[in-house]
Amino acid sequence: MKKVLFMLFATLSFAANAQTELPKSATDIAPLLIGEKIPDITLKTSDNKDAKISDLLKNKKTVLVFYRGGWCPYCNMHLAALAEAEKQILDLGYQIIAISPDTPENLKITAEKDKVKYILLSDSKGDLIKAAGIAYEAPENYKSVINVHSNGMDRSFLPVPSVFVVNAESDILFEYISPDFKHRISSELLIAVLKNLK
Repeated sequence: MKKVLFMLFATLSFAANAQTELPKSATDIAPLLIGEKIPDITLKTSDNKDAKISDLLKNKKTVLVFYRGGWCPYCNMHLAALAEAEKQILDLGYQIIAISPDTPENLKITAEKDKVKYILLSDSKGDLIKAAGIAYEAPENYKSVINVHSNGMDRSFLPVPSVFVVNAESDILFEYISPDFKHRISSELLIAVLKNLK
């Protein structure tokens, strides 16, 4: 009987560890799909206040952007391009929310540097990034920089750069997920998609 219980415990422990283990690379992720809902998780604003995702999304349709951090030059270019296209995106009835593992203090630095007026949120623990299925194990050469920018809360993961377009009910209408962090959806293509979803 003890042997059976031990085997059962070992199997359950292995299954639990398998579920919490991060994918080893950006190409191994299993993101949420079109038609699924963005999980309702509380993150932090740049002022270090709680921001419940469902409260932000219920206001209007949203372009939800996940980026690696303000330390990433490709992310900064993408955020700046979104800032330039923000008026067109707002005119189409959407808001922009961008999420990274950076701390609230680092979000402020990014907002100033990239001239961002839209909402930046901190997910230093990776709760939403992991729930969205876009987290993967950070390569060793990134671990020190993500540790610093997350105030030691993130020592192990990175998000695959992703854009989800969601409605006010948190349903995913469109997604663009690029395992190659150097490739991002262009503002022109994003605007074309938003026009098509209207």
